[in-house]
Amino acid sequence: MPIDADRLTALLRPGPDVGTVITADVYGTGDADRAVGAALDGLDRSSYRLVGMIGHDFVRGERQGAKGFPRFTDPALRGPDAYPDYLREAAERSLERCGSDRFDVLMLHNPDHVGYSSPVVWEGMAALRADGLTDAIGVAPGPANGFTLDVVSCLDAHGDLLDWAMLILNPFEPWPGRLALPACERHGVRVIARVVDYGGVFWDDVPDEDQLAPHDHRGFRPAGWIEAARSKLDRIRPIAGRHGLTPLQLAAGWTLAQPAVECVAPTLIQEPGAGAKPIEAKRAELAGIPEVNPLTAEDLAEIDAVGDNTGCMALKGGSPSHEGDPRADAWPLDGELRATAQRWGIIPERDLVMSG
Repeated sequence: MPIDADRLTALLRPGPDVGTVITADVYGTGDADRAVGAALDGLDRSSYRLVGMIGHDFVRGERQGAKGFPRFTDPALRGPDAYPDYLREAAERSLERCGSDRFDVLMLHNPDHVGYSSPVVWEGMAALRADGLTDAIGVAPGPANGFTLDVVSCLDAHGDLLDWAMLILNPFEPWPGRLALPACERHGVRVIARVVDYGGVFWDDVPDEDQLAPHDHRGFRPAGWIEAARSKLDRIRPIAGRHGLTPLQLAAGWTLAQPAVECVAPTLIQEPGAGAKPIEAKRAELAGIPEVNPLTAEDLAEIDAVGDNTGCMALKGGSPSHEGDPRADAWPLDGELRATAQRWGIIPERDLVMSG
């Protein structure tokens, strides 16, 4: 449900409870940055952490319907020689809209195959860090799930430059994100886990599927997913009760227990209906995640047994199932991606395909 500007500003404003705000320049073609800027206005720079994302060229590129704006590495927009200039311009514009002097983390947003693999891209991102526009850099795959071998290959090739990766990961979506965690751990790349709420299910107020708004992004999930997820949640709800946790806090605890994961970023949605939680209550719930994770190895194993989703969907990025020409969000496996799979003990035809 839409919320008014004043409420949005208050919800986005970092504070002692939640001190990090994440934005992406392409959202609202800059309006998300401006909303963050309004929330940051007047705050001491040392009092918050700002995570930004760049990579979709909405200045020179034309929106391609539901596919959104093209990646900046689209050859119709520019060649490799112009990558560094784009990255710097996009970062500077985003900072200006946010009203901040630097990012704490700046991530490459939804890259295509070139974005993951090009040394020019990652040297350009590292130059932004060297010049003080950001303290750290990272990669944020998406928007859909997948990109496993692309992330791992990117870390193998450029891991000495990267500080962070943002992956979809939660108790009901451990696959395929967890396949990339060993590489993150080996290369010292910290992970921000997104969608830790599993489309709102762990907030415990997600409506029935027929009550979702017509353009709600969750409508792209398979039919019946909410009912199935509620059933799974009921099976692990006693674990939350034993530790005095809400379902969202349980999901965060499981996710933070995974290798290399240091931050969780659930989506805070104002759901429709009288029984929906106010977003303010969700923010308080997020802030209440225990500093010391109470979940035991037995708890984690019990959750794993319920939440395993291996093979439940077709994946984006480099995939053995991809047919046809490469697209901005999907492409066939090349020799380098297959070599990456072999190095990490991943069998693409077994581990990266939909099984049912």
